Amino acid sequence: MKKHILFILAFIPTLLLAQHTITGTFSPATDYKYAFLYRVTPSAATFVTNADVSPDGTFTISLDKNEAPGTFRLVYDQPLDDNHFDIIYNGKEDIAFDFNKTEGVNFTASSENKMYASYNKSIALINQSIRNYYGSQKVDEAGYKKIFDILNNTQDEFEKASKGMLINHFIKACRPYIPARYEDVKTFSSNIKSNYFKHIDFSNKELQNSNFLIKNATSYVYGFVDRNDPMTSYRENIDTAVKAIGNNPEVKKTILVLMWRKFAEASNETIANYITDNYLLDLVKADNDTAVLDVIVPFRNVSLGQIAPDFELEVNNKKTALSALNNAEHYVILFWSTTCTHCLEEVPQLQDYLKPISKESIQVIAIALENDQAYWENIIKDYPDFIHVFGEGRWENEIGNNYNINGTPSYFVLNSKKEIIAKPYDINSVKNFFDTNGVKTAKK
Repeated sequence: MKKHILFILAFIPTLLLAQHTITGTFSPATDYKYAFLYRVTPSAATFVTNADVSPDGTFTISLDKNEAPGTFRLVYDQPLDDNHFDIIYNGKEDIAFDFNKTEGVNFTASSENKMYASYNKSIALINQSIRNYYGSQKVDEAGYKKIFDILNNTQDEFEKASKGMLINHFIKACRPYIPARYEDVKTFSSNIKSNYFKHIDFSNKELQNSNFLIKNATSYVYGFVDRNDPMTSYRENIDTAVKAIGNNPEVKKTILVLMWRKFAEASNETIANYITDNYLLDLVKADNDTAVLDVIVPFRNVSLGQIAPDFELEVNNKKTALSALNNAEHYVILFWSTTCTHCLEEVPQLQDYLKPISKESIQVIAIALENDQAYWENIIKDYPDFIHVFGEGRWENEIGNNYNINGTPSYFVLNSKKEIIAKPYDINSVKNFFDTNGVKTAKK
């Protein structure tokens, strides 16, 4: 009897730490090769494991028995940011789903994920009814009240049904704005915006360990924009989002870095730098996050309207600095390389374009990101009218880093005060800028 009890006690931990699986079926099967699983954290998604997709479109991932509950991200293609979906894992059940890009994911096993999907579908259908109501442009207060009674009851029922589950945190945070009485569409939209963050707790650990907070914060910033004055809207929305995030520096930095990157990629330097100067710079300095710091500061320093970062150069065998030059109305700073095919195509075109224009109008400063100085010295003989700078170290060159150079050729146009007034994409953009601004009228 005693041995039997000991056997049972020894078996209990195994039951408690039972291994669970994530099983998926992709269609069409030929479109998928692998599945990568990541755990979502407040600052990043960390790799857990991966599996190959079988010819029939199926795969199985076995989770470690000690894997903690939380939100996981399943990536099924490149690029990662566009080809993934999140999975809730409660540590108690297996997860199974079917997926295709047209219909999305359909969970066939896992009470957490099935209920959350059902909740989102139910709310989406009611939201469609609200859009249809306002789209009809008819006032039916009884029908209006009925729609929002259904919305309120649906929300309450799902909160009740999910009590004790991980998804309860998400469902409660999603509680929508429900008007007490009839509101016209303008008032309703305004109240949705003002109540947007009312139920979202940015200190909630379950929400932090998912993309929920990031998705909602960015949706707010990009979703409530006045087309007549988008820049003011972006600033105000960023301020409101940051206030809602509150004293959660890790979450705040993660969200702001993502927002900064989106605005930077859209070439919206004004708003990207607004985020840097008002919020992000202090956060990354406090964390000593040099990786982010080394990106956002050079980006700001070479934005339109900024004084170009200074550097040393040589004119007529005399050392001087960019800031000391006073011999031209405009300067073109060209970053290039003798090993860059596009550069070797565009640099001769730049020289030909400038031949009839005086140096007092446009002066080119060509910074070659190189390793072989002897070869460079031979090549630049073909461009005697340029001021040449040897950018030793290529991509590790200090001047290139200060100008945030990620590729060659790269162009900057400065006025006589060394302010950056244009950043042409290629040689044709350079020509177009000067032709449009009439500089070409200054002939030799």
